[in-house]
Formats: sequence, structure tokens, C-alpha cells
Amino acid sequence: MSDNHGNTPAAWAAVAVAMLGFVVAGIGLMFDPVKMSVFWVGVALGAVSIVVFAVMSRMGLNGPSH
Repeated sequence: MSDNHGNTPAAWAAVAVAMLGFVVAGIGLMFDPVKMSVFWVGVALGAVSIVVFAVMSRMGLNGPSH
């Protein structure tokens, strides 16, 4: 197991983008009638979080800093 337990800039950025996606999707579902376009933007942000993590990991921001 990793020594950093996910406490890296790559992990934090991915979680922040994913959380934003969940919030946007949830807001889209609260409208009456439901705004499916807003919901799908939130889902897309969730998928983007995976890309953010992969890119930042390749940049070396996913490992120990020492």
C-alpha cells in the first residue's frame, strides 16, 4: 500500500472535480421539471475527474514528495 494514502495533489484535484460534478448533477435533478442537460454536465464532470487524475499522475503529482 502507498505511504501517502491518497493525500496527493492529483488525488485532491480529482476528488474536487468529482465533487463538483456530483453537486451539478444533483442541482439538475432538483429542478421541476428535471433539467437533464444540467444533470449530464455533472456526469461529464465526474468523467473528467478521472482524466484530471491520470494527467496529474503522469506529471508526477501522485507520488511521495521526498
